[in-house]
Amino acid sequence: MNIRCIIVDDEPLAREGMELLVKDISFLQLVAQCSNAMEANEVLVAEKIDLMFLDIQMPRIRGIDFLKSLTVKPLVIITTAYPNYALEGFELNVLDYLVKPITPERFLQSVNRARALFTDTPAPADHLFIKTGHGFEKIAYAEILFIEGAQNYITIHTAKGKYMTLATIKSAENQLPPGKFLRVHKSYIVAADKIQAFSGNEITSGTHKIPVSKNHRDELMKLIDQRLIRK
Repeated sequence: MNIRCIIVDDEPLAREGMELLVKDISFLQLVAQCSNAMEANEVLVAEKIDLMFLDIQMPRIRGIDFLKSLTVKPLVIITTAYPNYALEGFELNVLDYLVKPITPERFLQSVNRARALFTDTPAPADHLFIKTGHGFEKIAYAEILFIEGAQNYITIHTAKGKYMTLATIKSAENQLPPGKFLRVHKSYIVAADKIQAFSGNEITSGTHKIPVSKNHRDELMKLIDQRLIRK
């Protein structure tokens, strides 16, 4: 498998050096280079990223502070010239801490650790956790009716109630198991087995009416066509 990664570093020469290291590894796929945390955040929202090489000392937002701000994090390997931040980095569950200048041997050791995590095949999870004001809430996939996104927040609707957390609809989509959930609108993801009816541009799920956009209608029709009773 390819591990999709980004490089986040404010120094152009450091980014170039990291790019050369990444391109030498067949299982790494470089998606983007970012010069600051704001650029990296845009990529993480728009793309599925498995691994982030993150510098610490950057203008405006330090790498450590950026990492703390993320609700959904890829695997992270810190790349820095400052070894004194190692403890703080590992407290944030980073995969590894590489001190510049980074040798090819040390880089290979680090990314092989990442590959080992991705090639392990644990039993698929049947739930997710979201961060709430009181800690963390466990929500079973089977309970989810649909997920509604609004700017940087999502609301997960279940038969028992609804739960709001700080996250993007894109990050929620990446977290969900494939085949069980369907994006039907820029702001909505529905559980496929909870769709009760579809008419016009609306889905019925429980007591809720959910809009379907033109861009996502074809995927919904494919699902219905697969399960349609015919003459």
